[in-house]
Amino acid sequence: MPRRPIPSEMLAVTLGRYGAPVTTGRLPVPSPGAGQVLVRMAAAPINPSDLASLEGRYANRKELPTVPGIEGSGTVVAAGPGLLPRLLLGRRVACASSPDAGGTWAEYMVTSASLCVPLQRGVTLEQGATLLVNPLTALSLWDIALHEGHAAVVHTAAASNLGRMILRVGLEKGIPQVCVVRRPEHVSALRALGAEHVLVSADRDFVDRLRALSHELRATLLLDPVAGQGAARLLQAAPAGSTLIVYADLSDEPISVEPRQLFFEDKRVRGFYLQEWTSGMPLVQRLRLTSRAQRLLGSTLASRVRRRLPLSAAGEGVAMYQDDMGAGKVLLAADPEAVPLDGV
Repeated sequence: MPRRPIPSEMLAVTLGRYGAPVTTGRLPVPSPGAGQVLVRMAAAPINPSDLASLEGRYANRKELPTVPGIEGSGTVVAAGPGLLPRLLLGRRVACASSPDAGGTWAEYMVTSASLCVPLQRGVTLEQGATLLVNPLTALSLWDIALHEGHAAVVHTAAASNLGRMILRVGLEKGIPQVCVVRRPEHVSALRALGAEHVLVSADRDFVDRLRALSHELRATLLLDPVAGQGAARLLQAAPAGSTLIVYADLSDEPISVEPRQLFFEDKRVRGFYLQEWTSGMPLVQRLRLTSRAQRLLGSTLASRVRRRLPLSAAGEGVAMYQDDMGAGKVLLAADPEAVPLDGV
């Protein structure tokens, strides 16, 4: 198949002010510099981290206006100077945006070659679009659980895409889990996946039931992307010696911890940031992690996709995902030939 010419302009989603609605328009196609590649984007998801980024609450506050989007997939169509960029030329990749450049919600994106992962044969561009955030987080959190020897795990937002991945990985490893959800209708869905213990955080007896289960199972690892008062209740119910890992702040609220829990009960609170976690790994370990994730993309680490929308409907997609993040991913398809649309 002949290569498509690279145009001078592209369609891209733009954020002009933090907290404001996104818009879509024409921008110049960027050129890769040293160590960089130009990716013709196929698709990009809307993740909770993207919502935080749109509000200016993510780790990297980019100079505005900017193109949003943290991860996605596509094909490397141009390479800047350097060995790795040249090796990636023509390859299908999962990719993350650079902290100092535009994001994945565009027809083309320049990023560091080191932020691209070549896709294995049999992995589709749609699957590759959601490879880097949720699957790597699920595997990494379970690696921590196993390394630290926790007998059981409590995890919240369990009905989300990532929550379901954490559940399925844990089931394969045979480690007991307590799944916490916000809505009663999510209980039957998780039980159908094999979850034995599912609690609804809005129930009056939630803390009492969580305390009983946590102590019975010796669930000393708590995985939480919500933060706020919910995280404080998790720690309150947990056995002595428990560790709370906070890996997002969906509530946008601080966590209030009783000091006595820290020094009398030896409870700990720490954070997990995937980019920092993986950047500290040796290259061989990172490659093994991404290879494991790709092998499981069609099963254990599969993402449920709710809608596939064009870039021009990004605003609608953001609103749809914000309304119910547990209903599945919203994908922005930059290349409908690679990832067909569901319609607007």
